[in-house]
Amino acid sequence: MPRPVIGISTYQDPARWGVWEMPAVLLPAAYPRLVRAAGGLAVLLPPDDAEDAARDTVAALDGLVIAGGADVEPARYGAVADPRTGPPARERDAWELALIRAAIDQRVPLLGICRGMQLLNVALGGTLIQHLEDHTGGLGVFGSHPVTPVTGTVYADAVPETAMVPAYHHQAVDRLGAGLLASAHAPDGTVEALELPDHPSLVLGVQWHPEMGQDTRVMAALVRAAGERAAATPRTPDRSGRAPRTPVS
Repeated sequence: MPRPVIGISTYQDPARWGVWEMPAVLLPAAYPRLVRAAGGLAVLLPPDDAEDAARDTVAALDGLVIAGGADVEPARYGAVADPRTGPPARERDAWELALIRAAIDQRVPLLGICRGMQLLNVALGGTLIQHLEDHTGGLGVFGSHPVTPVTGTVYADAVPETAMVPAYHHQAVDRLGAGLLASAHAPDGTVEALELPDHPSLVLGVQWHPEMGQDTRVMAALVRAAGERAAATPRTPDRSGRAPRTPVS
């Protein structure tokens, strides 16, 4: 049986390699490595047209990962930027919000990681805490802390016990977006996982970085849901000749 195709959103930043220095599409190798370890086939999704391209891109996928990265621009959730909030990545914000909305609309399984979880919350009308302490190990160093699942949630089905997770963030979920449920917490009460319980496909966000650890269970839950959808959903060619997934009712 073919491996499910899992798209991963990317950074788009200046980079330097060899004799070259120019804008580049970037993603830490740990993301596709985790997708492969969980049984998926990883493809990278650099920023593109926020609406039409997002719909077409998601239609070609079995599952979607929104990766971590820069702070979400506070204007996206109606807030004024805190001095400690990083510079905006507007093109990436627009692209990834469009990917999230397309995945929800098309019932494509979705996993948001760190920034990706925060964007999921913002996409559904939620807000963010712009700064908190003690959720990193220092500048450029991942910290570690326990995360406790909420019984009866999709996240708890995947990881039923309190688990130590690798974390690097200074922002977090504040007011939950429409329909979202907090499904895990840190000891200080920070929301560490979100899900959309009434949606027909998996929609899950985690505040930590599973790609930086050894535990594949969160990504395996996405790949499993993507595989089930691929097996149950036929492809029908669209007007471009490609074969997007047709949502099942």
